[in-house]
Amino acid sequence: MEADWRGFLESSPLGCRAAVCEDRVIGTVATLNYQERFGWISMLLVDPQWRGQGIGTRLLEEACQILSGVETVRLDATPAGKLVYDRSGFEDEYPLVRMKAASPVVEGYSGVRNIPVPPILVRNIVDSDFARLLPWDQLVFGADRGALLRRLFGGAPEYAWVAESAGEMRGFLMGRHGFLAEHLGPLVALEELTARALVSAGMGQLQGRARGRPLLIDAPRHTLEWNRWLESRGFREERPFIRMFRGANSRAGLPGMVFAIAGPELG
Repeated sequence: MEADWRGFLESSPLGCRAAVCEDRVIGTVATLNYQERFGWISMLLVDPQWRGQGIGTRLLEEACQILSGVETVRLDATPAGKLVYDRSGFEDEYPLVRMKAASPVVEGYSGVRNIPVPPILVRNIVDSDFARLLPWDQLVFGADRGALLRRLFGGAPEYAWVAESAGEMRGFLMGRHGFLAEHLGPLVALEELTARALVSAGMGQLQGRARGRPLLIDAPRHTLEWNRWLESRGFREERPFIRMFRGANSRAGLPGMVFAIAGPELG
C-alpha cells in the first residue's frame, strides 16, 4: 500500500485528496490523468467507522472535479462501491474478477521458451523492447502509460515477459511485488494461448522472496475458457469487480486483448 501511494504522489501530486477529522485521516482518493484522454480514480477508501456518512461520495465528487478537464473518467468498482458510482452517473464497461492462487500450479512449464502452438518465443523483456511495446500498449489501453510500465519493469523485472512470433510481438506481461502477495498484470496478448504462455512464464519465477506467497491476477471475464484455465493453474475467485466509466469513453482501447489489468488502482 505504501509503495502504491508513493507512486501516486510522484506521478500525480496534486491529484490526491484525504478526508481528515481532528488530524486523523478517515478517507482517501487518488487520481491519474492519462494524456488527457481519460482520467482514473482509485484508492477511494473510507475508514469503516466513518462509512455511511457521505464521505465516500464527497471524495468521489472531489476526484471528478480534479479530472473535470478530461472527456472520460474511469474506475474499477467493488459491488458495494458500484452503488455509489451508479448514483454519480457511471456506467458499466465490463466485469472483472480478482483471482488468487495460494499454491500456484507451475507444473507443466519446463522453462523452455518455445511454445509449439502458436509457434512463439517467450522471453524476458529488455530495455530495447519498449520501443515496440509502448505504442502497442497505448493502442490496447487507450492512452500512454509508459511511465507506469517502466516502473513495473524496474520493480519486478522477473515478471516482465514478451511473446514473439516471426519477429512480431504477440503479447507481454508485467507484475509487481505487493505487500501481502505477488501480482501478475498487466497482460496484453493477441490470443488466449499466448496469454497462457506468458502467465506460465511469470509463475515460473515464484522464487526467492516470492516463494510461498500467494499470487494475484485481476482478469477480465471476456471468456469462460480463460477463467477456467486460470483455475487449472490453482487460481480461485476472491472477489468480483467491474470497470466503469462516465463520459463518452471514446478511448476505451482494445479490451479484447487485455487478459489481466495492472490492478484496480492503476487501470
